[in-house]
Amino acid sequence: MSVSRFALGGLAALTIAGPAAAAPVVGAAAPAFSAVDADGRARSLAEFKGRTVVLEWTNGGCPYVQKHYRSGTMQALQKAAASDGVVWLTLISSAPGKQGYVAPGDEARAWKASTGAGSAELLLDPAGKVGRAYEAKTTPHMYVVDKAGTLVYMGGVDDRPVADPASLKGATNYVAAALSDLKAGRKVATAMSKPYGCSIKYAE
Repeated sequence: MSVSRFALGGLAALTIAGPAAAAPVVGAAAPAFSAVDADGRARSLAEFKGRTVVLEWTNGGCPYVQKHYRSGTMQALQKAAASDGVVWLTLISSAPGKQGYVAPGDEARAWKASTGAGSAELLLDPAGKVGRAYEAKTTPHMYVVDKAGTLVYMGGVDDRPVADPASLKGATNYVAAALSDLKAGRKVATAMSKPYGCSIKYAE
């Protein structure tokens, strides 16, 4: 279902980041934000206070994202996290008219259904305000926020910065490792890594 320019304008207006954000810092509070979900409802990071949260930036047209989704690796990780009570939020910061953009409503719901995504919510950030608040650069770009609201991991999904699905064999998944550390009550061993993938198609 298409959306009008008026509706898109409203969507952009609803997508806001928290107060003039400083750069995200591991060990500090994760930047607050609000964004709309697939149904156009405003959702915020604050509503998940007291729960571990994963933020995943994605773009369905990106071969690096396709490596993880077509293999089922990302969906398996999402579902395993959900089974442990983790809230997984998938974000799309592609601007209208650019690769990866998804409109709210039928298109967003179809995206989630077609990928078999196991994330709790698909959040839409067409103005790029949330992505810029987190300095998200690539798809995928991953962040983990602990129950206290502290950013404990940011970077790549794993240690294999190539688009070849064969690279998944033997890869170290940094997000899975961070979640395991949190579950065991340990400090996250690898708190930062270099993100890799396609550049996020932000509004200019």
